[in-house]
Amino acid sequence: MKPRLAENERENPIIVGLDIGTTKICVTVGRRSGTNKIELLGVGKAESSGVNRGVVANIQKTVNSIREAVSIAESQSNVDIKVVHVGIAGQHIKSIQHRGILTKRDYDEVGRLDVDQLISDMYKLVLPPGEEIVHVLPQEFTIDNEPGIKEPIGMAGRRVEANFHIISGRVTDIRNIKRCVDNAGLDVSSLVMEPLASSEAVLDEEEKTAGVVLVDIGGGTTDVAVFHEGIIRHTAVIPLGGNIVTEDIKQGCSVLRNQAEQLKVRYGSALADENKDNEVICVPGIRGREAKEISVKNLAYIIQARMEEIIEHVYYEIKSSGYEDRLIAGIVITGGGAQVKHLVQLVEYITGIGCRIGYPNEYLAKTEMLNRQALEELKSPMYATSVGLLIKGVQSLEEDEAMQQEAVAKNPGREKVAEIAEEKRRKESWFTKILSDFIKDDAGIDDDTFIGKK
Repeated sequence: MKPRLAENERENPIIVGLDIGTTKICVTVGRRSGTNKIELLGVGKAESSGVNRGVVANIQKTVNSIREAVSIAESQSNVDIKVVHVGIAGQHIKSIQHRGILTKRDYDEVGRLDVDQLISDMYKLVLPPGEEIVHVLPQEFTIDNEPGIKEPIGMAGRRVEANFHIISGRVTDIRNIKRCVDNAGLDVSSLVMEPLASSEAVLDEEEKTAGVVLVDIGGGTTDVAVFHEGIIRHTAVIPLGGNIVTEDIKQGCSVLRNQAEQLKVRYGSALADENKDNEVICVPGIRGREAKEISVKNLAYIIQARMEEIIEHVYYEIKSSGYEDRLIAGIVITGGGAQVKHLVQLVEYITGIGCRIGYPNEYLAKTEMLNRQALEELKSPMYATSVGLLIKGVQSLEEDEAMQQEAVAKNPGREKVAEIAEEKRRKESWFTKILSDFIKDDAGIDDDTFIGKK
């Protein structure tokens, strides 16, 4: 049995990412290493049967898949998983631009708490009925009429203004995701839009500064995020993904769905002209029927037609962002759909913009917890979101630590008060548990029927 991960857990807490996708549900367990990378401790993957195009369609099936993936990840990492950072996607995701203003009492320096106040004010915006804010992303700041400031912390000023990129989603879909996680016995630490998570795993700061488009082709949706000068400028979710390509192959070649998926993965190509005319694949017949021969070139024509449609949608979003002529770093494709052969050439042909495949291995540290096969599998583009959720979790942890230090620096007595409050909370929790156990034992009630109410 592996030893429990107790050492360094206080300095480097364990982070868990939960990617609820259309084709797979993936749980990744890791922590930050000394080299500013992610040390992976365990991975759990399960087939997703209750999610359609990034939206939960069946609560119970999704809960069962989450539990299965969590169980595998727990056995690999020997960590008891309780809190997760959850990815969110779907056609219901929208984005808007807004501006916020904060006027301070004096001309002291701008701190993290001031920026946090501006962000908190954005969450109070009135949205159309049925929508709620998922992310508030600062873009550029203006301090005392001095525009174009990217890092306001530490600068002196009284009037602080900021442009924000606000991402919202449908309340019912967000609540369904949270309900699935709750029913699986987990707590949601944060909801992270999946293209933002993927961008952390496959892009570097130089690309984001130069101008780049991230295209994450998943099973049910294709996520687009445009970056320029290190700032996110545009986001979109296209309701087309790898599953619709599989459906086209199933219909066009008259094969079973699982056979269509294998044909796409093993022999699929996004450019029909790159394949030979006389090359064929033999597919076994159903229940003793004759085997079927399928032309590799015809298979590629089916895939190319659908991938062209997806890329056209992506190109439309790029043009809508207004940054088409400022993308020096071009397009980076990731996700499971990025594994189709000759996709880079097709993207460059349609858009005229340079392209590469994004692999999430740049920020992964070497680890002894995972075997070589599991580690090599995680370097696939299909795990970009899962690795990115870990990176976003680490960033969130570091931001919380920095804000706490700033709050303590401004009010030294606050740290002692927080310690006393935490100790009081632990004692109350312990007393409540003892009292609850006593009441149940005294009344002869078992754990399944006893429900505690505040």
